[in-house]
Amino acid sequence: MSAVADLAVTAEELDRQLGAASPAEIIAAALDRVGRERLALVSSFGTESAALLKLAADVDPAIPVIFLDTGWLFAETLSYRDRLVDLLKLRDVRTVTPRAADLARADADNSLWHTDPDACCRIRKVEPLARALEPFAAWLNGRKRYQADTRAAIPVVEADGARLKFNPLAHVNADEIALIYAAAGLPPHPLTASGFTSVGCMPCTSRVAPGEDQRSGRWRGRDKVECGIHLPRLS
Repeated sequence: MSAVADLAVTAEELDRQLGAASPAEIIAAALDRVGRERLALVSSFGTESAALLKLAADVDPAIPVIFLDTGWLFAETLSYRDRLVDLLKLRDVRTVTPRAADLARADADNSLWHTDPDACCRIRKVEPLARALEPFAAWLNGRKRYQADTRAAIPVVEADGARLKFNPLAHVNADEIALIYAAAGLPPHPLTASGFTSVGCMPCTSRVAPGEDQRSGRWRGRDKVECGIHLPRLS
């Protein structure tokens, strides 16, 4: 059996073991499985990011946190990142950016988000994250089943190429996220008050109307629902 197949079996077994575990228990299990130096938490510092960051900080505030600064983020997201890092006393936040040479080659006039959003996401998010994750054996992220139909069946643990991928908040609901914020006194993302329920890059994020799903403001009007970092990887 190949290493990738072995990892898939391991992920399935962990998913069975942790399927009903609390988010904190899932984070602790990931930490125990691979160790702090081999575990990363990937965060957008978006509208619900503080919940996972708070839970992880309670387990171990030195877990490395990877933040993708695409060059197109709202100023409010950058200030929110700084506020949460200070509030939660996160000890190892690593800001990752796209390669200047890649931007000069493929997006010199900063119009790629409009002409080819998949390619824009690839050079600004997917490839930088792949490079940042190279030293790690597993990573944590904040996806939740209730966010959109396309996320309704995500597992708690899955194989992601050569790594384990833990989704500690997969089975929580919006009310439970709100309780985490309230109990810890976590500040909301600055843009939530003006109708943004999911915040990504500025050109591709819009406000959400009542009755729409949480991520409907991302890439509105396009046949695109994910940036690509959560698509299956072969290596």
